[in-house]
Formats: sequence, C-alpha cells, structure tokens
Amino acid sequence: MASNDRQAREERARLRTYQARQEVHAGKQRRRSRDNLIAVLALVVVLALAIGAQLFFFNGGPGTPEPVASETPAPTEAAGENQGDVPSPELAEGRTWTGTLTLNDIPLGIELDGAAAPQAVSSEISLIQSGFYDGVSCHRLTKDAIWVLQCGDPAGDGSGGPDYSYGPVENAPADGVYPAGTIAMARQSGNAYSQGSQFFIVYEDTTLPADAAGGYTVIGTVTSGLDELRAGITDAGPEGGATDGAPTVPTTITGFTIE
Repeated sequence: MASNDRQAREERARLRTYQARQEVHAGKQRRRSRDNLIAVLALVVVLALAIGAQLFFFNGGPGTPEPVASETPAPTEAAGENQGDVPSPELAEGRTWTGTLTLNDIPLGIELDGAAAPQAVSSEISLIQSGFYDGVSCHRLTKDAIWVLQCGDPAGDGSGGPDYSYGPVENAPADGVYPAGTIAMARQSGNAYSQGSQFFIVYEDTTLPADAAGGYTVIGTVTSGLDELRAGITDAGPEGGATDGAPTVPTTITGFTIE
C-alpha cells in the first residue's frame, strides 16, 4: 500500500514537472511571437518614414517644414485641369529667356527654357513682369540628400500662390536627377495641376523620386552666382541645425528681371 502511494506521488510530481515545463515553453513561444510582431511593426514604421521623407519633398518634394508641402495651395476643384486665369503657353514664345534673380542682393544669372516648358515659363514670365515676386521670401531650405532653396510664396509659409494653378508637369528629368543650378516648379504631392508661383533652386545635385504625377517641371538653370548663393545663404542651412525648414539666413527676392 505504501509503495502504491509513493508511486502515485511520484507520478503526480512528474506530471507537475511536465506541466511546468510546458508552461515555460508556451511562455517562450508567446514572447517570441510578441517580439517578432514588434520587430515587424518597427520595420514598417521605419520604411514608411523613409519613403515619406523621399516622397515629399517637393515632396511638396519641392513637396515640408511642410517638406515641397511647401507647395502651392490646393485647387478648389478636382486635379487634372488648370484653375483660374492661367497665362497662355504662347507667352513663352518657344525660346530661351535670360534674366537675373536677386536674393538678398546676391544676383543669380538665369535662363528659362520656353521651348521645353512653355506653360510653366509663360506663367513665370507673367509673374515676373507683373512684379508678383517683389519682396517675396524664400521660406524653405533643405539639405542632406535633397539640396534645394524654395521661394515664391507670398504667404511665406508654403501655402500661398497666385490666383490660379496649372499643369501638367513639363520637362521633368526621366532619371529623377536634378543637377546643381536647376530651377524647377514646386507642386503638391501627386497633383500635376497644383503648380503656381513657388519654385526651387537646386544648389547641389539632388535626386527627387517621381510620384503619381511624375517629376517636377524644370523651367531653367542658374547660369552664374551659385557659389555666392551657397556662401551667402545655403551654407548656413535651415534654422536650428535641421535638415528642412526656414533658412537660417532670412532670404528675400530683392529683384527679378527677364527678357
């Protein structure tokens, strides 16, 4: 009888030990599944942030402090057509226009290509000749991978523009590479018909990935003064040591001529 009791106790002890081991194993499995889920979620967040940083800039890159949603304000109607009284593309005359864009009294020689981007260049000619840009600020500067100075917003915060918006995207580089000296139009992400008065100057070679609307309309180039622009404005970077924000050196369009 004592032998049977002892055997029963031993069997119960073995069962408890087995059950304890099973519980430990199950706990490890639960922790491993939880840790794997956390790792996957973290990876998704990192990838989303990385993609978002690229698609922005302009999008708004050039699409915020907003990153280029430092772009033109949203049209009141559906994207896909011009809104408001957009200058005729014939104004560009299908030719190269030369002029001077002056920022903080730093003169930049420029050329606008009316043959490659007739609609955008016509808009710029109209705005320049009307004095639209006089005293308007350059509200956004980016660095590290995307090197642009964005100007032309009368509101000064990335939300302003003329009383019209237009498209489509013209003369965008097929490889997404915008060499130093490129002048291109900012727009809203995914909206080719959100261009207005905001433009950006590329001061170091920059790659901007296309989105659903394509790339960014290249209207011309800076032909002189880029080194002076770097030394006087862009080398100081955005405020507070950020990679995207208002320029540390407050920047204003102090002159803009074209002929």
